[in-house]
Amino acid sequence: MANRQPQSSSSSGGGGYSSTVSPSNLDTSKLGGGFGGPPPQPLIQPNQIPSPSIKTPNLPSPVNGMPLPHLSTPPGPPMFSSPLQPAAVPFRTSPATPQPIAPYSSNASLPTSSPSSRNFSNGSHHQTSDLTEELTFAPHADSPNLLFSAHKVLKQKKLANVPSLGFGAIVSPGREVSPGPQIIQRDPHRCQNCGAYANLYCKILLGSGQWQCVICRNLNGSEGEYIAQSKQDLRNLPELSSPLVDYIQTPTRRPGYVPVSESRSAPIVLVIDECLDEQHVQHLQSSLHAFVDSLPPTTKLGIVLYGRMVSVYDFSEESVASADVLPGDKSPSEDALRALIYGTGVYLSTVHASLSVAHAILSSLTPYKLKLPEVQRDRCLGTAVEVALAIIQGPSAEMSRGVVKRPGGNSRIIVCAGGPCTYGPGSVPHSLNHPNYLHLQKSALKWMANLGSEAHRRNTVVDILCAGTCPVRVPLLQPLTKSSGGVLILHDDFGEAFGVNLQRASSRAAGSHGLLEIRCSDNIFVSQVVGPGEEAHVDSHESFKNDTAVAVQMLSVEETQSFAVSMENRADIKSSFVHFQFTIQFSTVYQADISRVITVRLPTVDSVSAYLESVQDEVAAVLIVKFSSQVPKSKLYRYPKELSQLPEILFHLRRGPLLGSIVGHEDERSVLRSLFLNASFDLSLRMLVPRCLMHREGGTFEELPAYDLAMQSDAAVVLDHGTDVFIWLGAELAAQEGKSAAALAACRTLAEELTELRFPAPRILAFKEGSSQARYFVTRLIPAHKDPPYEQEARFPQLGTLSADERTKLKSSFVHFDDPSFCEWMRSLKVLPP
Repeated sequence: MANRQPQSSSSSGGGGYSSTVSPSNLDTSKLGGGFGGPPPQPLIQPNQIPSPSIKTPNLPSPVNGMPLPHLSTPPGPPMFSSPLQPAAVPFRTSPATPQPIAPYSSNASLPTSSPSSRNFSNGSHHQTSDLTEELTFAPHADSPNLLFSAHKVLKQKKLANVPSLGFGAIVSPGREVSPGPQIIQRDPHRCQNCGAYANLYCKILLGSGQWQCVICRNLNGSEGEYIAQSKQDLRNLPELSSPLVDYIQTPTRRPGYVPVSESRSAPIVLVIDECLDEQHVQHLQSSLHAFVDSLPPTTKLGIVLYGRMVSVYDFSEESVASADVLPGDKSPSEDALRALIYGTGVYLSTVHASLSVAHAILSSLTPYKLKLPEVQRDRCLGTAVEVALAIIQGPSAEMSRGVVKRPGGNSRIIVCAGGPCTYGPGSVPHSLNHPNYLHLQKSALKWMANLGSEAHRRNTVVDILCAGTCPVRVPLLQPLTKSSGGVLILHDDFGEAFGVNLQRASSRAAGSHGLLEIRCSDNIFVSQVVGPGEEAHVDSHESFKNDTAVAVQMLSVEETQSFAVSMENRADIKSSFVHFQFTIQFSTVYQADISRVITVRLPTVDSVSAYLESVQDEVAAVLIVKFSSQVPKSKLYRYPKELSQLPEILFHLRRGPLLGSIVGHEDERSVLRSLFLNASFDLSLRMLVPRCLMHREGGTFEELPAYDLAMQSDAAVVLDHGTDVFIWLGAELAAQEGKSAAALAACRTLAEELTELRFPAPRILAFKEGSSQARYFVTRLIPAHKDPPYEQEARFPQLGTLSADERTKLKSSFVHFDDPSFCEWMRSLKVLPP
């Protein structure tokens, strides 16, 4: 039975470039399985631990008409400069061949190839050049949902499946697109054989409206919808004119559907550690007050505290912060939960109705009173999450008389933790030296994973935001967040970065009930998937007679996440191009069911050189790190010039926080690797390669390579490394008070603009040259000061603007250490730097 008590204080309670991608001494085995090798088991690997000048690839935009919709993204790179050139091959079949729908073109002038293709319609035979037109690639900003590691596919299996080459894609299912894809408010036409969707690359029989599937070549009917006098008439159909379309089914079209709540009103429950010292409590209160003020008025909010007991706060009590208290040493019984939920208390209340009560509750938080070290304090985190799940579910049944009740989007539990779970279910002993620690930890891991799965079943995401100096035992908490589709983030304290992440965590969801399906044509198959999901059960999605799609159950659908997909050749490819179709099915926070279909066509090539020319270094690098394994030592001495950016990216990986030693505690490395494996392409790339920007007169910034040669004493430099942003002030600049203050303000503004929408929000640190904190900055830069001057200038052209005296002064400012430069590292591998 729950005991009620006033809460005024804490309860105390080409086959030859193998060495170029993954050199033998680059140990990436900490991050994942093999990229391009034999298909690892299991296929789906959920969350496994392991710039203006940037060229980035994208979906091919169709030709001849409407351009692709322009999609939103952070400040991006220039347009991809090498248009894709698929060969035009006639469709070989009887005279009753389906008619190809010519894709729309962008307004840019596009080259065309000379061969014509034969097309047939209703038995009549005529020549057309539609299929001979080359596809072009939109700039990165125009295709945020899908990035391929190369824009061409190798035909030969023995070349395509070389581990060091690899081929794959990064899919961002929840990323918002603006102004948005083509919208279709009707049921899609799908292949009755394999389940693929009709798309702009399908061939159409104009007389009968039949269309041929690009994945399995099956001929399908369209219920007369595709019957037309000419191809031009079919261009008004979005799925036959755009590579990206959304099929939408709104709640009003769902028979028997009754929404539980208004859009965007899925509950948020704060689960707060009450075993904190005074300084941490003050910072936490400040962050929580700001968080509550930031919530939309219709959001339902709950507040739960945990120590040795679980306190569930009652929003009906306006005069004093009052809570019902449950024991934390065991899971709450059904009777206790029933008494709590069916009692008179109000444990979830809309912000507009209870804002003042919420602030009063947060103001009543007090420091931990017992004289125990942080690590020895009892925290029943597992029980507290169980109770939070119960109050979210409430007394209403899931099903009532055949009517489905479903909230708009996922509910969310946000745990604010200052230490490990050491009490009650899912806990481990205070001391790592406990004689039975490993056995108890194994049981706790299983319990936490089951709790996360139960939360996911109830459409609730559990995020854990940790802060402070007490180790939180990350391996114990990660199964809870992963299984529910949430994240675990570490912070230095409960201050600014914690508060920003608290706000972004609550608003980042794009939808729920997500399913990703991947279909490939022409002997291409998906060998491995890494991301925030798990292999979908057969009964969780519609199946077709010969459906070879890889189906991934997404644990959540969020803009900041992505899936890395590795693909291989099952056999040699005969076609001149191959097709890929990615389908993302999810429910939005506005309770509409979306099926987002992205269809891509890529040309095939015979030569490794032609393939390498189409490789996108940065996408390939992110995939390599997410899938990589060591490859045997190579005797090759020549690095392929087509992949000039790739080795430097991997050198950053070797030195950086994912694999290097610049992050001290294994908990921190584990969290960073988990974030990286689930992160969007933009954040993944930035976690690999820091972005370096030097402040100039007039408040402008110059982007430079991330080399230590940027540490010029009269300058200020911003270094964006994904989860951290550093501002470095040179000693000469720092000595000029007014000038340094202006430079620092400009750098802070830039740092905030670069990371405005990033989740997790990075910590932003500013320091002076020579300070102890400057080591954070120095260790993330490539040490090039020992290289010969000609190599320095080749890789860091800005040196050419310095006078001889300035270069001498820069050279003398460096302290000698043994870390190899990039060029020295490459030569140690017996490979010439590109």
